[in-house]
Amino acid sequence: MTDQREFLKKLAFMKMPYGKYKGRYLVDIPEAYYTWFHQKGFPEGKLGLYLQSMYEIKMNGLEYLIRKIIREYQK
Repeated sequence: MTDQREFLKKLAFMKMPYGKYKGRYLVDIPEAYYTWFHQKGFPEGKLGLYLQSMYEIKMNGLEYLIRKIIREYQK
């Protein structure tokens, strides 16, 4: 359980390292960007895992959970 929580915390605070959305939290990147990655292929490695996870979260309307994590840790 702790590993899942730690993963979600890292996902919540992960910022896009390059491109049009460089420096933005992954949760703040538009859904269309994730759909494009889903069609073209996610990058390899940790970033790809985070992007795929955020894609699934956005497709299932669960962004509020990530935003809640951000709010809780920014207090």
